[in-house]
Amino acid sequence: MTISPHPAVARVTERVAERSADRRAAYLSRVRDARTAGPARGGLGCANLAHGFAACGPTEKLQLRGSATANIAIVSAYNDMLSAHQPLKDYPDRLKAAIAAAGGTAQFAGGVPAMCDGITQGRAGMELSLFSRDVVAMATAVALSHDMFDGALLLGVCDKIVPGLVIGALSFGHLPAILVPAGPMASGLPNGEKAKVRKRFAAGEIGRDELLAAEAASYHSAGTCTFYGTANSNQLLMEVMGLHLPGASFVPPGTGLRDALTDAAGRRVLELTDLSGAGYTPIGEMLDERAFVNGVVALLATGGSTNHTLHLVAMAAAAGLELTWDDFDELSDVTPLLTRLYPNGTADVNHFHAAGGTAFLIGELLDAGLLHGDARTVGGDDLNAYRQTPELTGGGIGWRPVAPESGDLGVLRPVEEPFDTHGGLHTVRGNLGRAVMKVSAVREEHRTVEAPARVFESQEALQEAFAAGELDRDVVAVVRYQGPRANGMPELHRLTPPLSVLQDRGHRVALVTDGRMSGASGAVPAAIHVSPEAAAGGPLARVRDGDVIRLDAGKGLLDVLVPDEEFAAREPAGAAAGRDAWSGTGRELFGAFRAAVGPAERGAGVFS
Repeated sequence: MTISPHPAVARVTERVAERSADRRAAYLSRVRDARTAGPARGGLGCANLAHGFAACGPTEKLQLRGSATANIAIVSAYNDMLSAHQPLKDYPDRLKAAIAAAGGTAQFAGGVPAMCDGITQGRAGMELSLFSRDVVAMATAVALSHDMFDGALLLGVCDKIVPGLVIGALSFGHLPAILVPAGPMASGLPNGEKAKVRKRFAAGEIGRDELLAAEAASYHSAGTCTFYGTANSNQLLMEVMGLHLPGASFVPPGTGLRDALTDAAGRRVLELTDLSGAGYTPIGEMLDERAFVNGVVALLATGGSTNHTLHLVAMAAAAGLELTWDDFDELSDVTPLLTRLYPNGTADVNHFHAAGGTAFLIGELLDAGLLHGDARTVGGDDLNAYRQTPELTGGGIGWRPVAPESGDLGVLRPVEEPFDTHGGLHTVRGNLGRAVMKVSAVREEHRTVEAPARVFESQEALQEAFAAGELDRDVVAVVRYQGPRANGMPELHRLTPPLSVLQDRGHRVALVTDGRMSGASGAVPAAIHVSPEAAAGGPLARVRDGDVIRLDAGKGLLDVLVPDEEFAAREPAGAAAGRDAWSGTGRELFGAFRAAVGPAERGAGVFS
């Protein structure tokens, strides 16, 4: 049974559809024009097709010569440096075997880059991180550009990689696509203990060896990092938006169930191709306004990564849809917070999965009318298939209904008993622009701060000021020229420990920045993604040390308390890194991206 959507969900969905009508219609026209009668390879010249199957075995060559066999592209973000992607090494061979057994063929179409924000935090390479999303999208498009394929399997997990894969696949929206995840590593050092160690290091109480030992106990094996940052937000959103098989997100790597889910993805994509008949489910038609609203609601209900205020907007734009921060804000007002996962609590995604996971969460949101149950998915006719959880059976894999109650109310709750009646994100605005604020981990008494500003143009400068004792007071730290046009919009995770120390000392503390904080945003109130950014002439460029700033999450305010005429008359101060300064570690290769990138509130992309 499909329940009618909540009035606010229906209203936002209708508004997205109305404002996007022309762009969406043009996009769908391109999708339908790209559809061919029979396999696309049937239109290739003989030399083209011969190149396309030259390396295949005799059976595959025979199948690819004909017009009855679906050929599936495998696009992978595998590398063995990233723990989340290391398990993907053997997926192509496994998927090829599953597809062959089901009567299809598959080819490894291409690899895409996969960088790790956890490794590049605070390093020059972090300034390439956001731009890597669009590189992944372009690499995906290159992989699919050969007109050899009837569907795609996209292998990726982390941060910018999954949104990039989706954006690239949407440029081939006439093809069905399934995201194939790898699963999380086993739980390591408890997250609360890890956070304490980081604070002690920031306060100078312990040294590097002790900190490294704690970090190594947290990130200790193959699989996705277990805290609820962007990587695991990706997984949950892909499932709620119908791009994973039901229950696929958080099954650990190296298990029989993980292997069975991977095989099932290979079989299932064949059933979605145009050659399957009535089952044809192209990604461009499937990802409509309902799917994206479902994604926003799931993000809010779980206190997920703030990066998705960029990525969901950018992915929607690739599908011809205009999603805005106002949509996030309105949905946040009616979406209850149903999880407590680190950094919004101490539990990790393994605890969430054990408590009922995505199946329980989706069922609760569906029954409350907060998700569009009739949205199309790769797992069934609608989202109700995602109320079930996978299990191994004598025949391989099956799905059963999830338990009707949460296995741990400290981690996952029903709609009637939420952790908060409001979603995990707010939009704040004022004479400093618009920004996103994640409040799910911020105590009520810390959600309003009014204090003098201290202005920085790098996170290193703030750390130096903290170490020198210059910030031991009420302060709003303004870290500017961190937006996409300035330096690629790096995440500023290294600011969390020192600012947390100041807050723990009883000071009123907040962060205001045109940079990012990501899924690791913590207990310090932070207005991030400030738009317009300083490098684009935004008001942050006119803030001075000592200006009083008011940040009020409840009222949605972000203001500098300087008379309007005086503030407007100021000349911008500071500057983004120039061409010469923004070089090294490959940054000079991305100068064109800085020039072309759009504002944060439009997804910070180079394509729209």
